[in-house]
Amino acid sequence: MDYRTQFLVDPTKQLLLGDIDPSNTGNLDSKSAAADLTDQYRAQMEAEQFLLYADGRQSLLVVLQALDAAGKDGVIRHVFSAMNPQGTRVHGFKQPTPIEAAHDFLWRAHQHVPADGEVVIFNRSHYEDVLVVRVHNLVPEAVWSQRFDKINEFERLLTENGTKILKFYLHISPEEQLARFKKRLDDPQRHWKISESDYSERKFWPQYIEAYQDALTKTSTPHAPWYVIPANSKWFRNLAISQIIADTLKEMKLELPPTHVNIEEIKAHYHAAVKAANGNKE
Repeated sequence: MDYRTQFLVDPTKQLLLGDIDPSNTGNLDSKSAAADLTDQYRAQMEAEQFLLYADGRQSLLVVLQALDAAGKDGVIRHVFSAMNPQGTRVHGFKQPTPIEAAHDFLWRAHQHVPADGEVVIFNRSHYEDVLVVRVHNLVPEAVWSQRFDKINEFERLLTENGTKILKFYLHISPEEQLARFKKRLDDPQRHWKISESDYSERKFWPQYIEAYQDALTKTSTPHAPWYVIPANSKWFRNLAISQIIADTLKEMKLELPPTHVNIEEIKAHYHAAVKAANGNKE
């Protein structure tokens, strides 16, 4: 099954998240059934990221957006751990600092986009400026409504400079969110993740869904597509995202860079060094 086709947001139709089942697991019915497939895609991600890093001419930006407890941290831990940390970076977007707030809304995002050869994961992103600010009326509609076009232009600029962009919305139900909040309460090892806003923000669930529907519809483009990933089942969430990333990296036609030295000459130097070393030991 091609999850890129199944979960792609079509910008020609208004997205309705209520029509998408967050418990969907495709034709799989258990974590064990997906484990082998996920491992295969993770191995493919590892191999392709090596080529991306070595080639140094393209990059990958992955955007993760979701309501609280949908699993952004889990995706980073379970999916991207397959990649070499030397060429992979995560940046989390929180409330803007005074310096960030003093610039245009894309300024802080542009500072953290991937360099050539790099994979960067945005844990939340520049999309907060058409989501949170809308739900909480932090800026007028006349301001946030114009940001969709600016985001599309920004992402096109990145694409034209060699950055492939993938954007994932992790789709969970209100019931699943509440169940995950309970696990945090019951597990002292997860208490650090609890905040008062976890519950205060739940009353804005309909407003967030409306904001996400508009944002995803207006900014899903051929060069920077959005995917709505059913995320009630963590194992399926990880499988779908790993497949989409692995297949996308493969289509980037990554390859090792050409050799810039005379290999035979280098081999001759090596053998001479080995001979000298053996002679010295004698």
